Amino acid sequence: MAHVWEKSYPPGVRWDLPFSPMSIPDFFDHAVARWSTHKCVDFMDKTYTYAEISDQVHRMAKGLQDLGVGPGVHVGLYLPNCPQYVISFFAVQKAGGRVVNLSPLDAERELRHKIEDGDIDYIVTLSLNALYPNVAKMLGSTRLKKIIVSGLDEVLPFPKNFLFPFARKKEIALWPVDNRHVPFKKLVRTEGKYTPHPVADPAAEVALLQYTGGTTGVPKAAMLTHANLTSALQMFDAWVGGGDKPLLEEGKERTLVVLPLFHIYALTAVFLRCFSTGSEMVLHPRFELEAVLKDLARKKITVFPGVPTMFAAINNHPNVRNFDLKSLKYCGSGGAPLPVDVMEKFEGMTGCKLSEGWGMTETSPAGTSQPLVGQRKKGSCGLPLPGVLIEIVDVDDPLKLLGVGDTGEICISGPNVMKGYWKNPAATAEAFAGGRFHTGDVGRIDEDGFVFITDRKKDMILSGGFNVYPRNIEEAVYEHPSVAECTVIGVPDEYRGQSAKAFIRLKDGAEPFTFDELKAFLGDKLAKYEMPVGMEIRKELPKTIIGKLSKKELVEEERLRFEATRAEAKGP
Repeated sequence: MAHVWEKSYPPGVRWDLPFSPMSIPDFFDHAVARWSTHKCVDFMDKTYTYAEISDQVHRMAKGLQDLGVGPGVHVGLYLPNCPQYVISFFAVQKAGGRVVNLSPLDAERELRHKIEDGDIDYIVTLSLNALYPNVAKMLGSTRLKKIIVSGLDEVLPFPKNFLFPFARKKEIALWPVDNRHVPFKKLVRTEGKYTPHPVADPAAEVALLQYTGGTTGVPKAAMLTHANLTSALQMFDAWVGGGDKPLLEEGKERTLVVLPLFHIYALTAVFLRCFSTGSEMVLHPRFELEAVLKDLARKKITVFPGVPTMFAAINNHPNVRNFDLKSLKYCGSGGAPLPVDVMEKFEGMTGCKLSEGWGMTETSPAGTSQPLVGQRKKGSCGLPLPGVLIEIVDVDDPLKLLGVGDTGEICISGPNVMKGYWKNPAATAEAFAGGRFHTGDVGRIDEDGFVFITDRKKDMILSGGFNVYPRNIEEAVYEHPSVAECTVIGVPDEYRGQSAKAFIRLKDGAEPFTFDELKAFLGDKLAKYEMPVGMEIRKELPKTIIGKLSKKELVEEERLRFEATRAEAKGP
């Protein structure tokens, strides 16, 4: 395709970016030296400078090394958004270890799998009943050696009357004083004289194991190198902060960080980017709409990255006009396709462009983004970022390259793409067939270089010989004025093989409608073979940890329902 997208780049942004990958410890030191006196973290109104965070990082690095953390040692972070995550992430890197991100919502089976598969010897967590007991179960039954436990008032203490949003007093967990438990405060009270670990080759040394694929099967860990992460940062910096007229000013922005830091989207595109640009991070442990709106207005937030459901929730808040959101300069949406209706309403209300991007855990997660100036195309996730090569291959023949306008599987290459899957050479070989990473997303590139994602390869519905893409149906349903959220899945159909079914959450106060009324509304928007065969209106739709609509629970419900119906029809 000869980099057809370059002609659509904003002025001053170049695709052949001269990358200078570095190690995470070097990146951290560079950021602290540059922004030393600037505010780094704001957590529940208590703020800390880059220098203060750096001091805690070095002290913890020494404490970790005293425990035995060094090259080849894996440390799991089982934490929500909090200062302890910020400190621990960089401290592990400084000690020479490797971070393994863990989701606080992991079920016991998932957590156990990640500890064993990820070779985790130490885990850092908080003394909450929602967290600590889950890890405690792993002592003695897995390879886990020690748990590093932090109280809510340690290291970066809160006011005496402070109550953690999801940790009332009754939810504080008790933990024993023994040689398998290490107080977090003990690690950060060392003298800080750790032994630096030089990273000889940032492109070869793995900094992070980031699990992915949990929604479609057994989670696999993407091996992300120091160069993967820092190259992705340079891509984002060139796109958002580069060009002839940069939208953002280094050292002067304030970013609301509500996306979970253990997720790759928040880790790289938000958390590490704040260090790269000297932004102040206003940390929220989770997305609570009222708290988000209050801080957006009260703290004059300039950068707000989120997922589509967050922007939809803001749009639909009955009193959103009472909050002053005019300080926003840049909002980014990722994690799932952004409905056009949600984007247009948010932009019209705030006056701030909402830029959709696409990426994956395996790409650190740089991929594409809508340009901040110039042409944008509705329904597109944007242009390939600097240094990213996007190619389209035949869905049935992964080695057959397609051309402009052709629909197929999206493949990506670049310095941001993972080294491979941890301890899974077969999955790595399959993913890199032909020397390019196969994303599993289906889409096309148009004549101007804009990428359009039609659907997930595995989400595609094969209905009576037709390829039906749920996103096409979802976009059409979102045009209905009463719809707040919608997700479409393929359900078993004995005649067609599969058919589409829509699950819908209505806007607050909206009148419900019948399935026949929905079909009438969609009549001029969808082909006959795309028309859903069923609809359910629910109070809530299942979501992943980052707030992205999740299909797997609905797919399982429908599978069980189909099997039960078929068994009943057969009789005893």
